[in-house]
Amino acid sequence: MKLYELSAAQITRGIHEGKFSASEVFLSCLARAEVLEPQISAMLTITEESGMAQAKAVDEAVASGKKLPPLAGVPFVVKDNMCTKGIPTTCASKMLMQWKPPYNATVIELLAEAGAVLMGKTNLDEFAMGGTTEHSVYGATSNPWKLDCVPGGSSGGSAASVSAGYVPFSLGSDTGGSIRQPAAFCGIYGFKPTYGLVSRRGLAAFASSLDQIGPFARTVEDLALVLNAISQKDELDSTCSCRPRPDYTKALNAESLKGRRVGVIKEIQEYAIDPEVRKAFDQTLKFCERQGAEIVEITLPTMVEYGLPCYYILALAEASSNLARFDGVRYGLSTDAESLLDLYTKTRAQGFGLEVKRRILVGTYVLSSGYYDAYYLVAQKARQLIKQEFVKAFGSVDTILLPTAPSPAFKKGELINDPIQMYMADIFTLPVNLAGLPALSLNAGFSADGRPLGVQFIGQWWDEEGLLSTASLHEKTFGCAPIAQGGVR
Repeated sequence: MKLYELSAAQITRGIHEGKFSASEVFLSCLARAEVLEPQISAMLTITEESGMAQAKAVDEAVASGKKLPPLAGVPFVVKDNMCTKGIPTTCASKMLMQWKPPYNATVIELLAEAGAVLMGKTNLDEFAMGGTTEHSVYGATSNPWKLDCVPGGSSGGSAASVSAGYVPFSLGSDTGGSIRQPAAFCGIYGFKPTYGLVSRRGLAAFASSLDQIGPFARTVEDLALVLNAISQKDELDSTCSCRPRPDYTKALNAESLKGRRVGVIKEIQEYAIDPEVRKAFDQTLKFCERQGAEIVEITLPTMVEYGLPCYYILALAEASSNLARFDGVRYGLSTDAESLLDLYTKTRAQGFGLEVKRRILVGTYVLSSGYYDAYYLVAQKARQLIKQEFVKAFGSVDTILLPTAPSPAFKKGELINDPIQMYMADIFTLPVNLAGLPALSLNAGFSADGRPLGVQFIGQWWDEEGLLSTASLHEKTFGCAPIAQGGVR
């Protein structure tokens, strides 16, 4: 087995036991990325020099006999909407093309303390707005399993880099499914934690009440190790919970699902779902039954009927407010202008792409004085109803099973000019963000033409352990996520 094929847990154990060095692992991952990048285009920045220095520091710690942290020498990449000190953080936008933050996001600092080695920043939809990673000023990312298909979005670069074997884990951000959908399209694990479990300090905000940082990985053990590292209290983020965090690796020891109740939503039975996705869903449901789980039918009518419009009113309203800070004065791009108003309008006209402008305009409209009550206020009420439905549902089940997306990855350009259909791809993921729940997407097989199929388990608030436990049993039965070859044999 080549070093880039190892999991994060195998890498740190191998370094600790002296089987190989952190520098050798870093160079193996770097070489893998250099071979596949011309086909996949997952990376915006590769931090070769600083990453090599971090890897050598781990090797020196090994040589001196120091105790190693839990992710010592493990290379990782991060979505380019998280601040990295002195390293470009572009959000895949012309607005921030040359911007270098003066500080690190909290998750970057925590991973550095855990010994992980930053290998670079990944491509995304501009300011995390999109479902395909095609809305990037740097161009689209390709799906490592089918190069003519999208990897999903908006964290498509982070998902593709793990799927193709650049690194064993990466970080993405999930506002309406932006970790889980690309994880499903790329055939790996993607974990959206409970809102407030992981600090959002240093994350470029899209919709602050919905955004959550989470990991991608090819094994459940790696998900647990990364979650242990990044799910810490943070006094610099008032939305980050102070509650104690468990050791998530202990959730991997479950032997069955006996005693757990898995919910199936009645209203989705009639929904238009791709036949191969539905087959993967049914097979996962049978797996749960074989593991001893009780299958319970539940009803979530408001979520199914109103979740999508509710999300796109609230998320876009928050986006229009958050992106007001990009005005040509404080961050990034600034154009020549004769007046302050000209500076604002010219900078924003040149700096933002089409999809971001569309969302700002809709968000501004629903917040305007004539329409606030009709749209924003009604959407907030619908959000409360959706939360109440989940509370009621979790009175009778422990976990809910859903397809991650209605279809496998679609072809590049297929929905680029049809935003409504592209938004529909998030129908099964975005209610989780409205309620602030945790959810984990995993690979449930492949379509006849080789595209990965994903399903997601939704847990109760703060029940990350239950999700990891279920995913661990699934992995023991069907194996960990395989590495895609990215068009290179």
